[in-house]
Amino acid sequence: MLLKLESPKIFSDIVAIISELVNDVRIKVTKEGMSVTAVDPANVAMVHFKLPADLFSTFDIEKDEILGISLENLRAVLRRCGLGSSLTMQRIDNQFQLTIQDKIKRDFMLALIDIEGDDKEMPSWEFKSVIKMDSGAFVEVVEDCLIVSDACTFRAEPNKFIVEASGLNSARAEFSSEDVQIHSDFSTARFSLEYLNKFVKGAKISSNVSINFSDNHPMRIDFSTGNVMLSFVLAPRIEQE
Repeated sequence: MLLKLESPKIFSDIVAIISELVNDVRIKVTKEGMSVTAVDPANVAMVHFKLPADLFSTFDIEKDEILGISLENLRAVLRRCGLGSSLTMQRIDNQFQLTIQDKIKRDFMLALIDIEGDDKEMPSWEFKSVIKMDSGAFVEVVEDCLIVSDACTFRAEPNKFIVEASGLNSARAEFSSEDVQIHSDFSTARFSLEYLNKFVKGAKISSNVSINFSDNHPMRIDFSTGNVMLSFVLAPRIEQE
């Protein structure tokens, strides 16, 4: 297996984002590309990303590979990539070699680890509400809600999308179909802002976000740019009576 990225920034950004949700992952490398699907330790959220093979300047594999990796260690190495660096990755026995090439050539060897569990897949659901909007605006909305609460409510109808949070104080943002793309029936669901605040860091890789939800059902948030996809699933917050 020999993989090379001439510009590893998007890979580095994705690893940094998902490392806040999961600690160790199984990186799958197939002829289609590199991907990860993992569930957070609390079993509340799922994350998926895919880098297609054509993003790599070199993508040479003889067979499918599963690489058990500590994201903390991988993130630390990727931080060493600077502007203009290239990144080469290959498996050597039970180690993962990463080579950063810029003014000098630097090699890092990460031990591959055994991670229990079957390969996971993102669920395929139909959603009552699909909102497509500027990812920067969504970041602002989530940060506004964090000021007043630890959870927020999404409400959607055919021509309106509302995000609101309340405690002793409240915050509310409303978008019309003139502001964002709304494909919706009537839906209401409540979600943890702790998780949403981690998800919205996907704005680093895409200027657009797709928010998919239904009544009291897990939501999916997609950030995509070109053929690169970063997606999150989050269980709804069910309030105890």
